[in-house]
Amino acid sequence: MTKSATAKHPKGLYVLFFTEMWERFGYYLMLGIFSLYMLDAWDNGGMGFSAFQKSDIYGTYLGLVYLTPFVGGLLADRLLGFRTSILIGGLCMAAGYFTLAIHDATAFYVGLLLIIIGNGFFKPNISTLVGNLYNDDRYRDNKDAGYNIFYMGINIGAFACNFVAAYMQIKYGWGYAFAAAGIGMLIGVVIFAGGGRWVKHADVIKPVQPGDMGTGKILLSTLVPMFAFGVLGYLIPGNVLGSDTNDAFIFGCIPVIYFFIRLYMKANADDKRPIGALLAVYGCLVIFWAVFHQNGDALTVWARDYTDREMPASIAQLADPVNMAETVTNNGEASDAASAQYLSNVAPGRMPAQGQSMKLYATQLYQSVNPFWIILLTPIVVGFWGWMRARKKEPATPTKIALGLVITALSALVMVGAVFASDNLATKASSWWLIASYGVITVGELFLSPMGLSLVSKLSPPRITALMMGGFFLSTSVGNKLSGMLSGLWESFDHKAWFFTMNFALAMVAALMLFALLRWLKAVMREKNIH
Repeated sequence: MTKSATAKHPKGLYVLFFTEMWERFGYYLMLGIFSLYMLDAWDNGGMGFSAFQKSDIYGTYLGLVYLTPFVGGLLADRLLGFRTSILIGGLCMAAGYFTLAIHDATAFYVGLLLIIIGNGFFKPNISTLVGNLYNDDRYRDNKDAGYNIFYMGINIGAFACNFVAAYMQIKYGWGYAFAAAGIGMLIGVVIFAGGGRWVKHADVIKPVQPGDMGTGKILLSTLVPMFAFGVLGYLIPGNVLGSDTNDAFIFGCIPVIYFFIRLYMKANADDKRPIGALLAVYGCLVIFWAVFHQNGDALTVWARDYTDREMPASIAQLADPVNMAETVTNNGEASDAASAQYLSNVAPGRMPAQGQSMKLYATQLYQSVNPFWIILLTPIVVGFWGWMRARKKEPATPTKIALGLVITALSALVMVGAVFASDNLATKASSWWLIASYGVITVGELFLSPMGLSLVSKLSPPRITALMMGGFFLSTSVGNKLSGMLSGLWESFDHKAWFFTMNFALAMVAALMLFALLRWLKAVMREKNIH
């Protein structure tokens, strides 16, 4: 590490960088194959779920995995501290991945539950530690850049994991791929434990203030009603929001949302406006995550069924021996299900002859496109903000987030073009459409997601930073559940361009809402003397 780099960023950032890199390796390895695993036939080692059931479980899992950080952040703030919470979370997530490696219906749900609980302890607290490292005056002005660097660590893990997933799944089966995720998580735990001396000074529990609600009372006033509302939503006759699990999840979120509204209403004069500003941003971010996290569901199905994945012969010779290629064979009506699905809309001139095969890029590899773009573009975005800062023209953090929403909306328009290029799925679309869409949404993500983490760290009252980070992930949670609900609408659109147009409209509405709030948000930041 160079002297100049040390002056810009604390050493603890690099401990957290590599911890998060390996944690996200495991998390995104699992997520990248999750939909494919659920759709694969039971006899092939998958779960054999229908497309609707797959989207329902996908959205519920992603929703819950980002709902539990509310509790994990609270317990870290008040009782456990950040480092202990991170270690508990990491070990719990590793156990969940290893449990998923068991091909059994009960193990499937137990494994998901362990990951959901573990992420609740891990995710908000490592993000809070990053922010706390920059409370030192030497580093304070580089907090946004620090979160961008941290975010690149997330995506190095997310990029590499899909090659491992493809290799392990094709060569050995689904269980070995999930086990690889567990090993990655354990590596992250070891790195974090070994680098504790560089972050322990940032692990400070702030004392509660007079009038703050006690920890037990918070848990009783949120968890018990959350469970009760969830059961009520599940038992309501019929489906208000499309399925029993949709109803249960959204109803269950109501008490937690009410808690944050009440937190704002009861806050003292110094805390009220910053908390209100964060809650307003959280509301807009819900839509971003609803659009963004379709990459693991609707866009994974797009990659599998509607993208031209045929490998050139020269690449297939290299990819096949290392299990990075899928094989489909034209056996007419006797073709296996996977081959028949892929070949159903192959252009006549590209169709293999009877009895012949073709090599395809493994579907899992498309999950690495987004993190590849992040690794490539993060230095450019960080350098651009640094260049703007040197000229005193750098936009405020809320402005960056609003611009990110606009760019996210534009990524949906790229997929509208893909639908027309494929004649509404009558033929395969070029891979470049999906790669381009991921590239555009990645720019939006870099403008938005690490900036959201940075904003929480800047505006949160210090004694509830991890709790407010949990609120950030609550917005992610609701957005993630909505992503599954939106993906479930895929079959209802006769012309698929309307599906992506819907995503464009949702993101633009959220962007316009945030632009309308910018003047107020900037005023709150000036009051707190932050940039």
